[in-house]
Amino acid sequence: MHDPSQDRQPPQEPGPSGPGRSPVYPYYPGAQPWQGPPAPAPRVVPAPPGTRYDHLARTPEYRRWRTVVGTVVVAVAFVGSAYVVLLAAWIVALILGVRIIADGGERLFGDPVFEVAVLLLSIAVVLPAVYLTAWLVQRRPPGTLSSVLGRLRWRWLLTCVGVALVALVLGQTAMVGTYAVTGEDLGGLFGWVGWGRFLSGAVVIVLLVPFQAAAEEYVFRGWLLQAFGAFFTTPWPGILLGAAAFTSLHAYTDWGIIDVFSFGALMGWLAVRTGGLEAPIALHTVNNLVSFLPSAAAGELGDALRQGAVPWQALSGTVVQLGFFAVVVVIIAQKRAIPTVSR
Repeated sequence: MHDPSQDRQPPQEPGPSGPGRSPVYPYYPGAQPWQGPPAPAPRVVPAPPGTRYDHLARTPEYRRWRTVVGTVVVAVAFVGSAYVVLLAAWIVALILGVRIIADGGERLFGDPVFEVAVLLLSIAVVLPAVYLTAWLVQRRPPGTLSSVLGRLRWRWLLTCVGVALVALVLGQTAMVGTYAVTGEDLGGLFGWVGWGRFLSGAVVIVLLVPFQAAAEEYVFRGWLLQAFGAFFTTPWPGILLGAAAFTSLHAYTDWGIIDVFSFGALMGWLAVRTGGLEAPIALHTVNNLVSFLPSAAAGELGDALRQGAVPWQALSGTVVQLGFFAVVVVIIAQKRAIPTVSR
């Protein structure tokens, strides 16, 4: 009797094709079904680990044109958003009956509190545009504008605020001492207008100044520093050019130019040295608060908007304040091992 099992043939190795012969392919028991197309590349790509703050724009997606286009977009947003806020402020002023001053002078509105709010908002609103540009144009995590960890380090920021307050007291003491020794008049600096008029201005200042100061740091010590850092090995071109751009937007003259430029240059160096914008934001915020609040207390908030000549005696306070802040921040950063490169 014929056994059907004898008809089964063992698997054959594939052979060449030819007349009357077809290749036989073996069966692979571990074969996996098709998994579909590969996953798309990520939308944003961070810089490699070990990257310094000013080089965080050097991601695998880095292209020179992205940096150039992004810088143009940030510049247009910085100017354009200010005009949009100003236009909206004029409309609100007309509705609320706030006097509009259109004489080409330094003042825009008759209400100094309203004017300060408009000024601070016109700068603060650029912050989302800087984040979006880093994400959409440079295709990198926007948090890398904040620090090498891709986020704002809040505990480190609060520590820097504490150091900034001490530096402020020391700087103001040095400045007042220099004014007193040289016979410079300090009249009107410590006036008091009363709680009724002070509180409205103080609330606006305390709420908006941190965002205004942070926006300027993200533009001049964040975006510009990293934009130039994408082209240069050393951070100094970005530090100096960012400080120059920062100074050009202020109307100070003579010694005031040195004051503002030295502040901008030191803040750029600290951003690289500490791996983020926390220290610059802290000192910038404290400085602006002390610029506005005493004027609001004296009932001269409109004078806080005026910029011009700065007496040389004021530089003594700047030297003490900036020197103390920089030294102490660097020492604390070293002791706490604050990250200065990406992970």
